[in-house]
Amino acid sequence: MAKKEATLFQLALVLVLITAIAGAGLAAVYFITKEPIEESQTKKKENAIALVLPDYKGGELKDTTITIEGGKDSVIIHLAYQDDELYGAAVETYTDKAFSGSFQIMVGFDVNGNILGTEVLKMAETPGLGDKIDKSKSDFPKQFVTKNPANYQLRVKKDGGDVDAITAATISSRAFCDAVQRAYNGFIKVKEENSYE
Repeated sequence: MAKKEATLFQLALVLVLITAIAGAGLAAVYFITKEPIEESQTKKKENAIALVLPDYKGGELKDTTITIEGGKDSVIIHLAYQDDELYGAAVETYTDKAFSGSFQIMVGFDVNGNILGTEVLKMAETPGLGDKIDKSKSDFPKQFVTKNPANYQLRVKKDGGDVDAITAATISSRAFCDAVQRAYNGFIKVKEENSYE
């Protein structure tokens, strides 16, 4: 009986040691990769800002975070100034209505609210269908450029809006419209609150 208890103790000890070593290994990998991953994400956002504000020559970027009514998370608005004047904004936005559950995009606006461009930051939509929200995969996002959501209905035509949906990917198209609308609402709210009119 004592030998059986000793064997169980030895097995438990071995399992504890294996768990501790594995945990230490995971912690080491986390600390080694944390900074490069953060740098990569920062660079991706900086590139997205440059792409959605194509004529922005640089200046001061002021960041603000705002929660849109009906949203669970915040949108981040990067207000872009050029020669001390508000040029527009790059807005990090999201939707929870995607086929995959959610995705994140960056939307650029000029000072009047006209859409300058969009960039996908993170998504997991179906390859060959919903992933066409990315301009590298289709022309779908290009239809938004120069449009102003104040008078351009950000709904697919099937729902009475102005947007041509991606064939066989209406859910992703609706979700993209939702994310762009959320970005526009955030930008306009920040503009009004800060008297940029």
